[in-house]
Amino acid sequence: WDVIEDESKANRWLLLMAYMVGLSIGVHLLNLVALPALGLIYYFKKFKTSVWGIIATLAISGGLVLFINDFIVPGLPTIAGHFEVFFVNTLGLFFGSGALVFFLLVVGGLAYGIYATQKQGRVVLNTFLLATTFILIGYASYTTVLIRSNYDTLINENAPKDVMSFIRYLKREQYGSRPLLYGAYFTARPVDIKYGAPIYTKGKDKYEISDRKFSYVYEEGSETLLPRAWSSDQAQAYKSAMGLRTYKDAQGREQIVQPTFGQNLTFMFQHQIGTMYMRYFMWNFAGRESDEQGADWLSPIGAAKDVPAALATNKGRNNFFMIPFVLGLIGMFYQFVKDTKNFSVVALLFVMLGVAIVVYLNSPPTEPRERDYIYAGSYYAYAFWIGLAVIGLYELLGMVIKNGRVAAIAASLIGLAAPAIMAAEGWDDHDRSNRYFSVDSAHNYLNSCGPQAVIYTGGDNDTFPLWYAQEVEGNRTDMRAVVLSYYNTDWYIEQTMRKAYESEPIPYTLSKHQYRQGGPNDYLMYADFKVKSIDAKEFIGLISKDYAQLRDDDRNLVPSRIFTLNIDKADLRARGIIPARLDSLLVDQMQIRLLKNTLEKKDLAILDFLVTNNWERPIYLNQTSLSQINIDLSPYAIQEGNAYRILPIRNPRQDREYLVDTEKTYDNMINKFRYRELDNEKVYYSEDYRNFVLNHRSALNSLAEALVDEGQMEKANTVLEFSITKMPDRVIPYDHTTASLVDLFFQVGQKEKALEIAKLLGDRAEEMATYLVDENTGLSQELRRNIFILNSLQQTLYENGEMELGKKYEDAFNNLLARLQIGGAVDRGDY
Repeated sequence: WDVIEDESKANRWLLLMAYMVGLSIGVHLLNLVALPALGLIYYFKKFKTSVWGIIATLAISGGLVLFINDFIVPGLPTIAGHFEVFFVNTLGLFFGSGALVFFLLVVGGLAYGIYATQKQGRVVLNTFLLATTFILIGYASYTTVLIRSNYDTLINENAPKDVMSFIRYLKREQYGSRPLLYGAYFTARPVDIKYGAPIYTKGKDKYEISDRKFSYVYEEGSETLLPRAWSSDQAQAYKSAMGLRTYKDAQGREQIVQPTFGQNLTFMFQHQIGTMYMRYFMWNFAGRESDEQGADWLSPIGAAKDVPAALATNKGRNNFFMIPFVLGLIGMFYQFVKDTKNFSVVALLFVMLGVAIVVYLNSPPTEPRERDYIYAGSYYAYAFWIGLAVIGLYELLGMVIKNGRVAAIAASLIGLAAPAIMAAEGWDDHDRSNRYFSVDSAHNYLNSCGPQAVIYTGGDNDTFPLWYAQEVEGNRTDMRAVVLSYYNTDWYIEQTMRKAYESEPIPYTLSKHQYRQGGPNDYLMYADFKVKSIDAKEFIGLISKDYAQLRDDDRNLVPSRIFTLNIDKADLRARGIIPARLDSLLVDQMQIRLLKNTLEKKDLAILDFLVTNNWERPIYLNQTSLSQINIDLSPYAIQEGNAYRILPIRNPRQDREYLVDTEKTYDNMINKFRYRELDNEKVYYSEDYRNFVLNHRSALNSLAEALVDEGQMEKANTVLEFSITKMPDRVIPYDHTTASLVDLFFQVGQKEKALEIAKLLGDRAEEMATYLVDENTGLSQELRRNIFILNSLQQTLYENGEMELGKKYEDAFNNLLARLQIGGAVDRGDY
């Protein structure tokens, strides 16, 4: 567009850009922040440059961003929703009639506007209307979601099957929102609830109000402009990051002092912009200490320091000698001097795709994973300047070297140093070849379970590989993987009521209507009915009958903290469900404790299934899901590989987290599981990936421990040797879960192996912990892990008569704790 002189032809490129913007909305809204930079390009070509002109251009460009982000994306669907409800509920027309009328009005209005402005010769307005039309054509690609959803695909997130649910999907209501310009601090206490617009759900012949939107009203003085410390879920993380004090309230509970506005802004500049953006920026153009979460950027001075071997050999440790960063600065300065207009375009792109996104996203202090990929557009803009540095260097060298060809070659070689060193340093930790464990772990989870089993998973990393294994590889399609993060929604519970592959529907006593969103079972508060326990089957029955005495306004209540489930022992034994080794632990009655004051919909659904199923289908959870439910099933969780089956067998031991069906677990983990390439040191496993592998190492440890308890020493030794052979330290480094491995090797009579691992693990932990304390990193998760290892090892070594080595690690442990106590970072009682 910029180089075409014929305006009629140039405008076609504007329309193509508009169409691309519309399409991009379906990928991510971040593309919109590039519009101010495009606005400057348009202004510099069309108008004489002035300060006020640039300000006006940026204001108009910002207005375009708001027009698309606030009107087209959520606004048009909202208006369509109002039309839909009016035409269906008030006029009694068919479902979809209101949206259809609104669609025809929009199309008709745009068509008339384009025709009229064409006739009147109003080029700018005509181009604007055409561009809006092309944005909407691109945005209309979202209708494929509606089409797909109505085919009832097995994985149908949010189920946007009708007009109203589709509109909520387009408005991204399922993701919630974060305060941007005004909102409450994380310490704020709600004093009231303000109810807003109704939420409509498709009924039999009209839309029904299933719930209402609401917002909290906070006590005066607890809200602020530009709230940066807002998430009450991460109160302790804010306290640590901002150095906030605590106090005791009237009930003696510890509360965190509300941040000042200055502390709020300091958090934005130091953490959100500094740690969550500039650190990532320097990762990409200067270097990175390691692939551990929270790792800092690496300067040439930092790279020259002595560091622990674990850091020095980490494939994620990249030292670019700041060459890409310096070249970018050279290119930035060169463009600023030579071409101020285009410099302002690139600079605006750099800021809008970097710092502006930081402010807009308003990230909390901790994230599940590093988020550097969010700012890839900003790094892309900086890479322009690295390229322009070559031209700048060529001109600079040309002043010294009279031979132009030599100057060009020299400048090119210097410029090529950036991608060359980035490839040389970064290739090994970006190489994903021969990495199969995401698929293998899914195979292992699925094959831990019995026929027609249901396994509850905790989140994305637990679930998506299982869905892939079933959908793509056809693995264990008789099973159902149910993800708890969706299980609080009516649409997902409804999907579990349908057959999937060869997996039969999950049976429930409660109906689809009783699990509806906004109904009485979204969450059930505990109320003290002075009842010691309630039969789970009776409780579910009362809920299914809408028992009035269990209702408080529009919510059902939980009358006791303990649910009981009576067990027919003879029936279970006759069906061969109970493992012979654990038969003596079979109980007459399960007692399931409520862990919090609320029974969420997912907990109710699990309890419903447990009661209704009557042990017909095996029920499993993994370690993540066991910790995410509000009913305590862990005493009845039996390890059968990498999954835990729920059976009426109670764990009698306080020193064992779970019982283990050693026969099934041994067969699954040793004979059936896949561990491809986990012993190949050429394969790169990132920290996230390594942590996923450690679940298997931990499960093997639990198996070995159970075999030792049963006196099967030879089999336990086989498991231990299998573990360190399949997942050796040189590929998956020993960690805090391996500390128990030392004691197990002692118990099976492998003293030399136990000492070998103890020395390797202990020396590494001491070296890393000392380094972290020396660097004054604070009490990081990594430091905690290494201190734990030293404490665990010294206890194990003393218990097994290795006094000298035990004393060595005890001294190291005490020395580190003393140093941390002096710094006020730790209470000795923590360990």
